[in-house]
Amino acid sequence: MANVNGDGGRDDAAHLSMSVVLPAYNEAPNVAQAVSQAVAAMVGIGADYEIIVVDDGSHDDTAAVVEGLVPETPGLRLVRHPVNRGYGGALRSGFGAAQKEFILLNAADNQFDMAQVARFLPLLPGADIVCGYRAQRQDVFLRKLNARGWNLVVRLLFGYLTRDIDCGFKVFRRSILKRVHLASNGAMIDTELLAGARARGYRIAEVGVSHFPRREGHATGANPKVILRAFRDLAAFRVRLWQELAAEKAQQS
Repeated sequence: MANVNGDGGRDDAAHLSMSVVLPAYNEAPNVAQAVSQAVAAMVGIGADYEIIVVDDGSHDDTAAVVEGLVPETPGLRLVRHPVNRGYGGALRSGFGAAQKEFILLNAADNQFDMAQVARFLPLLPGADIVCGYRAQRQDVFLRKLNARGWNLVVRLLFGYLTRDIDCGFKVFRRSILKRVHLASNGAMIDTELLAGARARGYRIAEVGVSHFPRREGHATGANPKVILRAFRDLAAFRVRLWQELAAEKAQQS
């Protein structure tokens, strides 16, 4: 598995085509800045880009803020869910709407510096997925503890995928979605993507990124219901992945 800590340059992004997917749930105070940072990051690396904000049934003005930005932001699109589907559901809608060669996944909470996508670029020629990992995670103790336990369980079931499974800052080739089936509406979707891709021979690399405290809004990842759903989905996915791989092997024989 490749690992890098340096910064990429503009030349690494020659002819780079990228869809930026930003899931947002009650992120009205953050989403305008997230879109602005996404635009600046894409312009900074010289990419052909689009930005897709998925409003996942927000109860605040998230959708209205994005709609106000659309006329002045080329390539910006809004996908709306009438009800909250969950993190995985928001991502699947965003991935389905994406049209570029690569998909950049980030959250609309501004805990990552989008400009750090330049660090991913040197790895893209040799990798199908590049995962960020939070070098110094700026979350409360409970979220860190939950993440450590989750990473351990995933590693026991699927082997080493990346050191920070649930880091919401990743780039991957959109073509992977033709073979890797994503079904989770919850936090399990990152494991579905990485474990499903690794089982089919796709290459995964990782790079350290800075992580910042959430300054506006409220995180939902430490919600006990979210955690329980993720573990339930994990068990179901382990069985489903076995079945999918067996069916694919049978088709090839």
